[in-house]
Amino acid sequence: MSDTFRALMIVDEEGKPKAAFRQLALSELPDHDVLVEVSYSTLNYKDGLAVSGKGRIARRLPMVAGIDLAGTVVESRSPEWQAGDKVVVNGWGLSETEWGGYTRFQRLKPQWLTRLPDAFSLEQAMAIGTAGYTAALCVDALEDWGSIEAGGREVLVTGAAGGVGSTAISLLARKGYTVTASTGRPESHAYLTELGATGFVDRATLAERGGALQKERWGGAIDSVGSTTLANVLAQTFYGGAVAACGLAGGMDLPGSVAPHILRGVTLIGIDSVMAPAKKRERAWRTLAAHLDAAHLARIARVEPLSDLPRLAEEIVAGKIQGRVVIDVSA
Repeated sequence: MSDTFRALMIVDEEGKPKAAFRQLALSELPDHDVLVEVSYSTLNYKDGLAVSGKGRIARRLPMVAGIDLAGTVVESRSPEWQAGDKVVVNGWGLSETEWGGYTRFQRLKPQWLTRLPDAFSLEQAMAIGTAGYTAALCVDALEDWGSIEAGGREVLVTGAAGGVGSTAISLLARKGYTVTASTGRPESHAYLTELGATGFVDRATLAERGGALQKERWGGAIDSVGSTTLANVLAQTFYGGAVAACGLAGGMDLPGSVAPHILRGVTLIGIDSVMAPAKKRERAWRTLAAHLDAAHLARIARVEPLSDLPRLAEEIVAGKIQGRVVIDVSA
């Protein structure tokens, strides 16, 4: 085990958060019960904001960035985990209030860890990452609500070319749902068709202000955009339908009406991946293990070195990243 190792940290520079590579020692890590050797992390939109400095994600500094990780337990003071266990960690305040995954080693609380299903390697786990795990939470929620049917009305996925959208499309299609993708990138249509999308909606049409009640089209939807897009999706959802909302790339506001909810019985389901309880997390990973196409996963993701994170962060914030970026923390 190395005496020191590299980490990407958010530090204070003249009162502003700034990303910087630093050498750390094990003694500098938080005093939590489980030491994990990290193999891979990922690049999510929130990571992009933190590393690029375009969003104040870290609530205390210095902070090791990276909202998720996959690795192997090295040492444990907890009876729940043993050396050699393969684990994945998503959320729990990593990169915000707790040190995250852009490092070779990290100490973590036992309750933050989820056992990695045998179906996935550590690299595949981070090809899925927080985005894919969030997509699975959304699919589980829509199925629990019961408003979508295999082969039935269209299920809309917004932000379709992103990490959540790509995985959601693949899961829904494998389960037999009719999936329509909303994207502003026509060049991504072939990629999304491969994943299982059978229809497309230009995201610009959903970004324009619309009526409180619009023509019904969607049996259900997964939305990672928020704002006007979410308001329009709700206004276009069939009576009794549901929309699982998990993101706010388009804004935190919701400039809509209660009309879809009280006149059509449309339900807005909020999806929180950060503090989701263990049972929901374990179920989401079972859903992924059972229904995520391995070929699609390979198509969705690519591996990039930790050293390239500053450039990649700028790209994801600018909307130039398609699918998932896995970060090799050793490179």
